[in-house]
Amino acid sequence: MTKEWHKKYQHLMFEEKEHGILLMTINRPEQMNATDAALHNALSKVWLDIDDDPDVRVVVVTGAGRAFSAGGDLAWVSKMVNNYDEMKVAFKEAGDLVYRMSQCSKIIISAINGTAVGAGLAVALMADISLMAEEAKITDGHVRLGVAAGDHANIIWPMLCGLAKAKYYLLTADFIDGKTADQIGLVSKAVPADELMDFAMKTATKIATGPRDAASFTKRALNLWITQAAPAFDASLALEMLNFMGHDAAEGVAALQEKRSPKFD
Repeated sequence: MTKEWHKKYQHLMFEEKEHGILLMTINRPEQMNATDAALHNALSKVWLDIDDDPDVRVVVVTGAGRAFSAGGDLAWVSKMVNNYDEMKVAFKEAGDLVYRMSQCSKIIISAINGTAVGAGLAVALMADISLMAEEAKITDGHVRLGVAAGDHANIIWPMLCGLAKAKYYLLTADFIDGKTADQIGLVSKAVPADELMDFAMKTATKIATGPRDAASFTKRALNLWITQAAPAFDASLALEMLNFMGHDAAEGVAALQEKRSPKFD
């Protein structure tokens, strides 16, 4: 089945491992795996195929090269500013990514090997188990761009690290290293970079060789907490898209493209 996926998802690589473990790699290394329109679409849809494949028990997702996924490709993000049609597509895909990862019956493990921002960070933190290199850094980054933190953060960060920490890091858009993310509960565990993939595969093997339904049903029950937060998530997504119609989003994108400090209203 994964042979067909290579053609369907051009920026994702798939490698079948023992015990029904699937290694999925985000593969745009020259762009630090930044999400363009094609990759964003792929990350919103691939979970349906994974869920339907009876041979897959556990998924390990990581990034090629030195980044996990370094945010939205600016050429793509800039098209969303004051563009209803582009925003409508991104709005649906962002919601689908979060809900489909949550509802996928397979256990998802993220191996955060480097910088993770934006939709890539959503994949990293919506995983059932998030493992992070101690030296890696993550940030939501939306506020720095001039838009509300409306991606995955509103639905999952308060559950992971508490509302106080979530507000601090979402409002400041400060980067968080692996050790700090582990300490505040934002990720499951941080390990040295050279041990990350080995630890991720050992964790995947432990789960994959256990009872499939027990693991799947445990995930299903725990993720009812996420389901309860759906109205807040939907509102945050809508507010993010509303911001893309404003001056601050245009200024934030321009500042990043021109490598200067933004001047927000």
